[in-house]
Amino acid sequence: MQMPRVPAARAPAHDIALPTRDNLIACQVVLNMPSSRPAAATTELPKAACHTTAAQEYQDKQTSAAYSAIMQARAAPLLLVVLLLTSANVFPARAGTECRLALALGLDVSRSVSDAAYTLQIEGVQAALADDTMRSAILAPERHVALAIYEWSGRGEQKVVVGWTLLRSEADIDAVIAELGAAERSFNGITAVGRALFFGARLLLGAPECAARTLDLSGDGRNNDGPDPARIYARFNFGDITVNGLAIGGLEHGILDYYQSEVIRGPGAFVEYAQDWRDFPPVFRRKLLRELTAGLFAAVSPGHPELR
Repeated sequence: MQMPRVPAARAPAHDIALPTRDNLIACQVVLNMPSSRPAAATTELPKAACHTTAAQEYQDKQTSAAYSAIMQARAAPLLLVVLLLTSANVFPARAGTECRLALALGLDVSRSVSDAAYTLQIEGVQAALADDTMRSAILAPERHVALAIYEWSGRGEQKVVVGWTLLRSEADIDAVIAELGAAERSFNGITAVGRALFFGARLLLGAPECAARTLDLSGDGRNNDGPDPARIYARFNFGDITVNGLAIGGLEHGILDYYQSEVIRGPGAFVEYAQDWRDFPPVFRRKLLRELTAGLFAAVSPGHPELR
């Protein structure tokens, strides 16, 4: 299928419109559709389902690539209809599962993060996962935790460095530590907090079935590229997803207030604060332990009002 023509006139690069909620649902069904699905059981996704994405974000580096994949993919029509009918809650809660929490960690790798700070960040995450108390919090309860880690920077710069992993044993946790340590820094661009949130929500949409979902975003600066968090939250219903933050000081004045007022959302959402990157390891450990033990595992009903 050919890509529809995009009008020559377009919004400025800093003000690209985002797709509608219904289009997000339709597109994400396809983006997360297993490639092994039998062709006989699928049908071509209608062009209109992602029309807004094509018309408004085609020239955006990240989403143009995503749109191309969408238009070539195939989706089960019944599943698509069901999700479209539930557009009031893009990310519904899932109860009665063996997994109690799907946790996506978003790590800031923008240009303000020096190589030394990046090392502190990665080693801080590894040290937290290697901690005995943390492991007890992950493994002791009956239901397990699913974890994914991604790095983010500019509007088209987000990358999963550790895919969804069910943490059922110490070996699973060790595997995550090793995979994170083997990954190279993904980017070194400017700061697109809004896009980082959107990417994390998409990542959680493809998570294993869990009773609760949390997006955990770390960063040291305000949004200066692409749509800001307020615009992302205004256009997309994050449903039951709780967004927590780890604000790192030393670069921008008022970064803690920014994360508290603009970034976090959902029931029980909170921000932890590190004075600078040297404080990241102990603060990250405290934040992760808090997420694992603060009673965030109960699923929120689909009708729960959004808190922003």
